[in-house]
Amino acid sequence: MSLPPPATASDIDLSGRVILVTGASGGLGKAVAMACAARGATVALHGRTVHKLEAIYDAIVAAGQPQPTILPLDLAVAGADDFGNVAGALRAQLGRLDALVHTAAFLGSLGPVEHQDFNAWQIALRVNVSAAMALTRSMLPLLAQAPDASIVLTLDSRGVEPRAYWGGYGVAKAALGAFATMLADECEQRANLRVNAVIPGPIRSPLRNRTHPGEEKSALAPPEALAPLYLYLIAGQPKADSGVRIDAQAWLAGQPASTPLVAAPVAGKP
Repeated sequence: MSLPPPATASDIDLSGRVILVTGASGGLGKAVAMACAARGATVALHGRTVHKLEAIYDAIVAAGQPQPTILPLDLAVAGADDFGNVAGALRAQLGRLDALVHTAAFLGSLGPVEHQDFNAWQIALRVNVSAAMALTRSMLPLLAQAPDASIVLTLDSRGVEPRAYWGGYGVAKAALGAFATMLADECEQRANLRVNAVIPGPIRSPLRNRTHPGEEKSALAPPEALAPLYLYLIAGQPKADSGVRIDAQAWLAGQPASTPLVAAPVAGKP
């Protein structure tokens, strides 16, 4: 699969589409939400803190872009009914959903296993994995009605290649990668629905500030640099090219960046 270069990947028209972005008040989520709105989409802004979502809402409206919707929900405590209510609100207010972009994440604390807090692990698993599944499940009926729908999950290199001290966050991101693979396999025969995953790599984001506090940030790409990749996956990608995991840093460098989420079957194995 060949991806468009960063300079042309953002040439996407999202007029008339409804895009739900989780974690829209974070660095990457905000960049994706703002980029979608700038290209004509009605964006549903999910986050935990209302005043942060209101600031993004105001910026979108001030720019003359389609009026967004705010969907405040704390993923750490949300139950099944809450996710169903979000889907019901989207259906009632906007009548459709064309893409679901998962960027919400919970880091917790980094350190050796013997210093890890059990409750923080539980929250990491709820926010990073269980909530992604529950929200996706609730949104699938709406996505099934869209002529061209997309689900994009945001992974982490420490989930794909686990390392010491990454705690519940690393384990949860590994599980999210497994969920992305399972979902891509299940949706392979759905002609209207594409499933992909992105590994952002090092970018200037609040999460990166916490994991690498002493790092020189000026050499890192801003979150906005990755927005064109998400835009392409939201609306520009052919169905035949979907079902991939993309290394965003390799993509920015013009290198081969995509790996199939679902391995090709091996002869003689079920």
